[in-house]
Amino acid sequence: MKKPYRAENREKDYVYGARAVMESIEAGRRIDKVLVRKGLESDLRKDVIALAQQHKIPVQVVPPETIDRIARGGNHQGVLAFTGVIQYADLEEIIIGVRERGEAPLLVMLDQVSDVRNFAAIARSAECMGVHAIIIPEQGAARINAEAMKISAGALNYLPVCRTNHLMDAINLLHSYGVAVMALDEKAQNNVFDCPLAEPICLLLGSEDQGINPRLLRSADHLAKIPMYGNISSLNVSVATGMVLLEAARQRRFSDPAN
Repeated sequence: MKKPYRAENREKDYVYGARAVMESIEAGRRIDKVLVRKGLESDLRKDVIALAQQHKIPVQVVPPETIDRIARGGNHQGVLAFTGVIQYADLEEIIIGVRERGEAPLLVMLDQVSDVRNFAAIARSAECMGVHAIIIPEQGAARINAEAMKISAGALNYLPVCRTNHLMDAINLLHSYGVAVMALDEKAQNNVFDCPLAEPICLLLGSEDQGINPRLLRSADHLAKIPMYGNISSLNVSVATGMVLLEAARQRRFSDPAN
């Protein structure tokens, strides 16, 4: 199992749901306190309390309405933990670390993807497909909160997220380390099956309503589209990301002599 990446610049929040809380504890997140709903009796409750005590994390039994109020309608299962949900990673450190391990960087950059559900779904697919990090802008990105942690099924415990003031700065840094940028654009001539996804590459995707900023598009090394054969000509951004990452994983598997 991959160890979670630790870096400075932590966003404060909470996570809810028994398994999400346990994932956060096991991943080494800083947990200030775990809240458990009064009257909750289940094996998961016992597991959460035992794990918290094992890590010397305070556990407080509270009335049901306390967790309901904090989680604001989320499916908390009677368990909530106050924690730093995300620790932003340094992109240059990520690239150097991947190179030192002898791997070809595989990164995902999101331009103005502000819907938390889309972001979390992308993070889940990215972690499963071996992505080394997600890159987001400081402004206009989805807030990485308890809902994102829950929807990502714990993927954000292990997948580094790099935040930058301007995505152009990140693209320039990627180019300086020999990492190409492939923008997903429905108007592109080439399709993703013909792109070199086994090479060091960063996939650039934009929001469904605005797409990718034209300046970023012009800076991309490759433009590619997902071929469509039905009557509908567009995909949800999280679905599109998962499809391209599966192709990247396929190419990388067959390009590796060990496989």
